[in-house]
Amino acid sequence: MASLLGEKLFEISGQGPAPSKDFYHFVIARNEVMLNMWTISLRRENKYRPPKQLKSTFSDFLLDKQLHNIFGEKILDYSLSLCQGKYDYLDRIPDEILLRIISFLQLKERFVLAQVSKRFRMLCNSEKFWELLVKNDCPDYHSDMEDLGKAMGWKMTYFTFFHSDDTNNNGINNHFNFNSNRRNSASINGTQKQ
Repeated sequence: MASLLGEKLFEISGQGPAPSKDFYHFVIARNEVMLNMWTISLRRENKYRPPKQLKSTFSDFLLDKQLHNIFGEKILDYSLSLCQGKYDYLDRIPDEILLRIISFLQLKERFVLAQVSKRFRMLCNSEKFWELLVKNDCPDYHSDMEDLGKAMGWKMTYFTFFHSDDTNNNGINNHFNFNSNRRNSASINGTQKQ
């Protein structure tokens, strides 16, 4: 699991709270914490001032609460957790491995997983996810459908050809069929709604 940890555990940058215009860049590395600060001022004497860089060990950082004023409570809590060795390994797993893990879940469970975080939502709605789903989970799939999947999109291919109406996934299937029927009727009438 240690191989999932990169050299930088966390990195964020942004402008300080109003009325300050100062810019901050915060990095948590494996053994130290760095905070870079650029003073933004209209005064001439501050024009060529180099950025300040504060480096500290994890133990020193745990005592410093300055980050709360800059990035807020959530970032401070997350940073403190990282400094205490509480790593979120699930967030660091490569997409290919997560897609492989997700492939063992049922479709209903995959839709629930998509609600867990922004990353899972992006993964579960990605074309790669739907391509793997069609190729691995659909018994009627054959290699001639490759071009169709690329043209229509793998998600639409799945719900059009492989997901039957008689299965009920808490209205998920009905929602997708409703959208595809609306698109089909719009294209038959020659109108495109945007």
